[in-house]
Amino acid sequence: KALKRFLNEEEILLVKRPSTAAGFWAAKEAASKAIGTGIGKECGFHDIKISKTKRNAPKIKYKKKIRKKFNIKESVVSITHDAGFAIAVVHIRKK
Repeated sequence: KALKRFLNEEEILLVKRPSTAAGFWAAKEAASKAIGTGIGKECGFHDIKISKTKRNAPKIKYKKKIRKKFNIKESVVSITHDAGFAIAVVHIRKK
């Protein structure tokens, strides 16, 4: 139930450990900050989707309304874990 607050059903299926959920949270926070809003009224957790490539690398995508509003052409994410912390960096390229 707690995961549904910030993850969709497809994302929840990718979570096998608590550290994965923490990494996804960090990635969504980083993604919202990359566009200058933070999580809130303009961009919520469910406006950002995390998936994985065939090689298990994380991918991030904003909903179309967010991409259009903030002129996002491309977005990439890196998620790492160290000493019990989840850390994420998101880079966006604008149109």
